[in-house]
Amino acid sequence: MKEFLEIICTSSLFSDIAETEVSDMLSCLEAREKDFKKETYIFRAGDTTGSLGIVLSGCVLVIQEDFWGNRNIVSFFTQGQTFAEAFACAPEAVLNVSVIAQTPCRILFLNVKKVLQTCSASCSHHNKMIQNLLSALAVKNLRQNEKLAHLGQRTTRAKLLSYLSVMARQCKNYEFDIPYSRQQLADYLSVERSGLSLELGKMRKEGLLDFNKNHFVLLQ
Repeated sequence: MKEFLEIICTSSLFSDIAETEVSDMLSCLEAREKDFKKETYIFRAGDTTGSLGIVLSGCVLVIQEDFWGNRNIVSFFTQGQTFAEAFACAPEAVLNVSVIAQTPCRILFLNVKKVLQTCSASCSHHNKMIQNLLSALAVKNLRQNEKLAHLGQRTTRAKLLSYLSVMARQCKNYEFDIPYSRQQLADYLSVERSGLSLELGKMRKEGLLDFNKNHFVLLQ
């Protein structure tokens, strides 16, 4: 676990907490590591969990699947980012999404009860971690609201414009990479891949944007 300590410290959960304090806290939080192969499930819809995950290496997708295997991508997490906090914080909450390894990855699991339960000394770094957890949950709630705004658009073009505009604002640049392949972007925006590719081609011809795989440039 020591080899990943620097990555753990970059997690929003441990923001503004010294590395030495983080190292001391991990055993108290019942930290455990686990490796996952590509396309394997970390959590399945219907599971319950008392642990949140931190991605130490690789990346994971949060997805919704129907009975027939049709997939909708909810979100994407990479090195240093956390997932499943909301489900872990809600006692006996049943996951309505699945989490899968998009690439081979290593995940650090932390017992949320130990995160929320301050020690007898009420140490300042533990209180800070609770504040960080609340902030992370608030940010993810805002991200979900952004996605609802994308999906609320009536056309594939409108969904693309909405999503790419938000990405540009987040990156503070008109040129950026998105975390999704073409199929994953279609799944995220709940559109057909063929229609999405066709619309991107039209937008390129009209001079609205340029792209190469997952790299985009918005043009004015």
